[in-house]
Amino acid sequence: MTSHSPDPDPDPGPASADGRSVTLEHVARAAGVSRATVSRVINDEPTVDPGLRARVERAIAETGYVPNRAARSLVTRRTDSVALVVSEREDRDVSGPFVGRMFTDPYFGRVVTGLLGVLRPKGIQLSLMLADDEPSREQLAGYLRRGHVDGVVLISSHPGDSLPARLAGTGLPVVLAGRPAVPVALTYVDLDQFTGARLAADRLLAEGRRRPATISGPSDMPAGQERLAGFRAAMAAAGVVEVPCAEGDFTRESGERCMRRLMADHPDLDAVFAASDLMASGALAALHRLDRRVPGDIAVIGFDDNSVAAACEPPLTTVRQPVEEMAAEMARLLLRRIAEPGEGTPPSVVFHPTLVVRESG
Repeated sequence: MTSHSPDPDPDPGPASADGRSVTLEHVARAAGVSRATVSRVINDEPTVDPGLRARVERAIAETGYVPNRAARSLVTRRTDSVALVVSEREDRDVSGPFVGRMFTDPYFGRVVTGLLGVLRPKGIQLSLMLADDEPSREQLAGYLRRGHVDGVVLISSHPGDSLPARLAGTGLPVVLAGRPAVPVALTYVDLDQFTGARLAADRLLAEGRRRPATISGPSDMPAGQERLAGFRAAMAAAGVVEVPCAEGDFTRESGERCMRRLMADHPDLDAVFAASDLMASGALAALHRLDRRVPGDIAVIGFDDNSVAAACEPPLTTVRQPVEEMAAEMARLLLRRIAEPGEGTPPSVVFHPTLVVRESG
């Protein structure tokens, strides 16, 4: 008895012009290549000559051939799907349920947009998976280890999260969104958060503001730590050593709450840097209710440059992090790890921020 690997698509495809199903043989004849070459192109093998690949791809388009992904997965041992995993700390004091925040925070939508821009043209599906306590993280890690996806983009930023280390130990291709709170042997894509906050400080100083405060992100998250440190460092370099701070959680509600507290304790403030646009929008709402003019009485700068920034009144000056481009880079790094499993961990990538000046500061 002999055995062989299954063809990428043994099942009938769409009908050809003469009423028969389109098969690998149809594509091979149309391209003038062997059936094996067509198979190698469909399975995305990197050794195929670019000229041959282009001929086969044209023939696939002309014949209307559609590969059978279920059969192809038996050959490649791939699922043609990756997971976007969001792991949140269960005891975080934030407003609203975890899933609700997922679909209202613009950041997550921008990440999905960037990922799909790379994955969708390659026919790769994106699955969303959530974990917000230790049992769900353990269950999720087991599910991922069993090969249900080819790789993972992981959003996790709190130091108590066990999921990054769990996944690092599986050998599954993983790329982190942001620098991990605890060092782990995984590739990540991040922004130079420290420099971004310095840009905000430099703008306020250039506008003559000398009594600033900041609404920081959570103190246990790298982004919150770096944005606070960068802002304070730039202010200290200019001789402004006292910078009042109220810690928020990147939500609009926390921004409004923190702004009220800062104004109660420091009524002479002339500027505030909020470490996210959502918190900045809450700060603007609080200042409006306190009858403070922006930017006349107090300038406000945010961080992110998401859809909230332009919709604020007045429109928000903010530090832009190119989330869509960063997510696209995560997808490219993940696909590289999937395609070249023996090549080791790709180097991490850090993007540079820019300042977007609008009317608030």
